[in-house]
Parts: sequence; structure tokens; C-alpha cells
Amino acid sequence: MKIFNWAYSILKDLNFSDDTSSYINLSINIVLLVLLAYALDIICKKILIVILAIVAARTKTSFDDFLVSNKTAKYVAHLIPLLFVYKTVPVILKQFTYWEGFFEKGIKIYIILLTLWVIRSVFNALRDYLKHKPRFSDKPIDSYIQVIMIILWILGVVSFITILFDISKTAFLATFGSISAIIILIFRDTILGFVASISVSVNDMVRIGDWITMDKFGADGDVIEINLATVKVRNFDNTTTTIPTYSLISDSFKNWQGMQISDGRRIKRHILLKASSVRFIQDDELLNYKNIQFLTSYIDHRKSEIDHFNEVNEFDKSNILNGRNLTNLGLFRKYITQYIQFHTGINNEMLLMVRHLQPTEKGVPLEIYCFSKDKEWENYEHIMADIFDHVLASVKYFDLEVFELANSTLDEK
Repeated sequence: MKIFNWAYSILKDLNFSDDTSSYINLSINIVLLVLLAYALDIICKKILIVILAIVAARTKTSFDDFLVSNKTAKYVAHLIPLLFVYKTVPVILKQFTYWEGFFEKGIKIYIILLTLWVIRSVFNALRDYLKHKPRFSDKPIDSYIQVIMIILWILGVVSFITILFDISKTAFLATFGSISAIIILIFRDTILGFVASISVSVNDMVRIGDWITMDKFGADGDVIEINLATVKVRNFDNTTTTIPTYSLISDSFKNWQGMQISDGRRIKRHILLKASSVRFIQDDELLNYKNIQFLTSYIDHRKSEIDHFNEVNEFDKSNILNGRNLTNLGLFRKYITQYIQFHTGINNEMLLMVRHLQPTEKGVPLEIYCFSKDKEWENYEHIMADIFDHVLASVKYFDLEVFELANSTLDEK
């Protein structure tokens, strides 16, 4: 009904028969006002852009440089002629009350819209400025800016509607509350992203530059952007994966940042040894093993301890099963431990051990657990490969065998 009344009032005001000269004068005044506003816009734009450029060139801070790159001066310059038009229209249209109200509404809406553009350009400049600061380079600045702009745009839209239809803000908010369920349904992803963005930031779950792994989305690389809706990850194969921000709090992901700031990167890998190759060491074999420098002092100490134990307990050593004995696997495990401790790429200040895992149908797993000093991926792989090259080459010197499925199958046949 309001729309029909609005259309009727327009047609009524277009009746030029009463006072044609007034409309001619009005048209001339409007044309002159538009031309004057356009000229004022060009002048203000040139002056403000030049002034801001000079200030940016002479100041030490880079914030004003980002204001220039985001065209803040251009948007501010548009406000000056618009305010001039807003103050002048009531004077020109004082005899045309309807058209005065119509133009006044349009100018108010445009002023609000232009103000939002100015604020957005300032926030964009602030975002770019903070991203160049080491202190804020890993913060989700985009999310904060987007949240603020969404709130401002909501307020702007509310102002548009209340100005255009002459509705009080109280009445509009009451109507808005009644349809809030529909709005929540429409903007569900945005709301979830907003909540997730705040949670990620407050709990410091992930930062820009962190290496994260999220198998569900195939992400394995560095975070390059965090905004309200998505998190962008540049994978190590140079592809880009986009993850919904809400998934960071609803699903599981691995953040490797703790490893990167620690004193070492973990090496946790095992080899499988045939259980049938594990045996006791005879006394006449110890001389050969004592020639291995990493084992010389260990064998002397361990042999003395075992012999003392067997003598005290009066074990009959004519049978090797009686009492305690050295094994080839035990000597091999000690040798690998000593080798890793002397390896220049391993951090001996962190946990280091060579241990047995639960035997399986494929053999006895012998696991190496330690931390490399160098955490860079390529160097880390070189260190780990160097260790296991030596481990695999050393197995045969202890009369042990590495399990291989093909060979095992052939042996059974």
C-alpha cells in the first residue's frame, strides 16, 4: 500500500500545469547544483590525494602509504561535495516538499554508503599495515576486519531501511527479531565462521605461517590466510587447500608449530627383525664384538656383571640356557644406541632410546626414538636416512636378519 501511495504522490507532483516556471527554475538550479558538486568533487579529490601523497612520502610510518594504496583520500573527497549538496537541497526544494524529502533520503543513504566505504578503506590500510609488522604477521587480522565490517554493514542496512521507509529503529528491530530464525538459517555458515574465528584467535589454535595437517581436506602445508569463512593452506606440492574456519574447532587437525619452536624434531621409526635370528652369544664370540669400539667397554662391564650373577647363584653354565647371557639382539640394540648418541645430527639433550615393540607375525620391531637437531624437512629426512642406512647395513654383522615378505614366503615354500 505504501508503494502505491508513493507512486501516486510522484504523479501528483509531476503536474506542471500550475506553475511551469517554478519547475524550469528548479531544473536549472538542480543542473547548476550538480555541476557545482561535480566540480567541487574533482577539486577536493585532487587536493586530498596530493596532500595525502605528500604526507605519506615525508613520514616514517608506512600506514599512510597503505591509506594511499587503498584510495582512502578519494572516498573522503566524495563526502565533501555530498555534504554540500545535502545542505543546499533544502534551500532549492523548499517549495517542493515531497521532492525535498525524496532527495534528502537519497543523499542520506549515499552518505552512509560512502562513509562505510571510507571506513572499509581505512581498515584495509590498517590490515595491510599490521601484516607487515612481525608482531601481528601471524594473527588472523582478516577475520577481525571482516567481523567489524559485517557489524557496520548490518547497521548501515538498518539505517537504509529506516530512512527509506520512515520506520523507527525500534519497530524495525522488533520485526527483525521475529524473523531472526530465518536469518540465522540463511547466514548459518557466516555465524559459525564468526564463532570459529574468535575461538581460533582466543585459544591461539593456529596462526598464519603455521604448518598444519588436516587429512579430511587433504591439507598439509603452511597457513597463508585466515578469514571469517575459510583458512587457506599452501600445501608442500604448491597446491592450495581451502578449509572452512569452523572445521578447525569441529574436526581434528595437527599443528606442527610446537615442533618447529622446540629443540628437535622427532624420529620414530622401526625395522622388523626375524625372531628366528635372535640367539645367545657364546664366550668365544665376544672377542669379535669387543673389536667394535662402541661395544668394548659395554661388553666388559656387562660380562663381568653377568658372570658375577651366575656365580653367586651357582648356575651350571654347561647349558647356555642356565643363568643370564648376552644376546646378539641385545648387543645390536646397545650398538645402535651408542651410534645414535654419537651422531652429530641428534639432540642428546632430548629423549633417546632404542626399544623393542610387541613382536608380530612379521618379526620383532626394533624402534629408534630420538630427536634431530635440524628441523627443516629436507635436512631431517637426510639425518633419518643416514641413521637407517647404517642400521640396515649393520644388522648382518650381528647375525640378525631383516624381515622381508617376499623372501619369507620363498623360505616357507
